[in-house]
Amino acid sequence: MTSLPGGSDDAGSAPEPQSLMCAGCGATAEGPQATWTFSVENGERRYFCDVCSRKNLRAIEGRLDSSWW
Repeated sequence: MTSLPGGSDDAGSAPEPQSLMCAGCGATAEGPQATWTFSVENGERRYFCDVCSRKNLRAIEGRLDSSWW
């Protein structure tokens, strides 16, 4: 693979991990978590921790907005 003229293969420093907050209970996590879920409601991403996800699994599978939970 070749680089662009005058460019560098390094894209700079790694981005800071995004801090996430559960929209259900307010739990926080640093960066994406494999056990968390997210939905897009009214154009906004909402993250849910594993506990809230399990508790509301049927509503999530039914694609109900979290306001229905």
